[in-house]
Amino acid sequence: MALISLEDLEGLDEEQLDAEITDNPEPMEEDDRLLSHWQAVASTHQVSVPPEMGGPIQEMTRNSQQREPLPFVSISRHEKMGEVLYEERVYPAGHWACVTRGEDLYEQSISMGFMKLMRFICKENSAGRYLGMTVPVISNIHMMEDGSTFEKDVQTMFFLPAEFQSSPPQPFDAEITIVYREPIRVVTSPFFGTTTEETVGRQIALLWEIIGDSDELRRDDYMVAVYENPGVPRRRNEIWFIRRSL
Repeated sequence: MALISLEDLEGLDEEQLDAEITDNPEPMEEDDRLLSHWQAVASTHQVSVPPEMGGPIQEMTRNSQQREPLPFVSISRHEKMGEVLYEERVYPAGHWACVTRGEDLYEQSISMGFMKLMRFICKENSAGRYLGMTVPVISNIHMMEDGSTFEKDVQTMFFLPAEFQSSPPQPFDAEITIVYREPIRVVTSPFFGTTTEETVGRQIALLWEIIGDSDELRRDDYMVAVYENPGVPRRRNEIWFIRRSL
């Protein structure tokens, strides 16, 4: 299942776009072609991309190379036969742009949330300019009491670029909040492919099997980091377990 996210702006070659608009006999401008691509991706999981998203899509496509990696310090790294099992990292304090959605599907919540963040990034902010991006984009998952079912509300967020950390632009959308978060220490494990509730739940269970029981790690909250285009068959993601303290 494909997701609407930052990374859908990469790899939109002519062949891919042409294949998605073959039912339309009229010539299309480039803006319309990109919007058509996003609408085709969204239709796979019942998400509608409105025409007013055409501007943000174009803006982020033009600036697709202006992405900062989210900084971190590696504490330890555990491998087996050359394969990374998990890594422990500390991410710095800073300002995050966050939006929470509670759609029927986990994938829909992420998609709807990220479209809101796109508009904030693309000039719908108090600075009146394109803000740039950091990667990965993070989703914060809360678990129900059974410890295996996701709560409906999912928070999607990105770390503001360094230029705006000292004086964050404010969003026009009341559903987006700028949150200052303290440093966070996480245990991360890579996985590849799609990020659905099923696949993420499976990765959570697998990492617990590797690590074993630990009271130092939270079981009520997890994070998912997405780095690559959902169209990539084995795209890179990470599951993050959150330490209770630094």
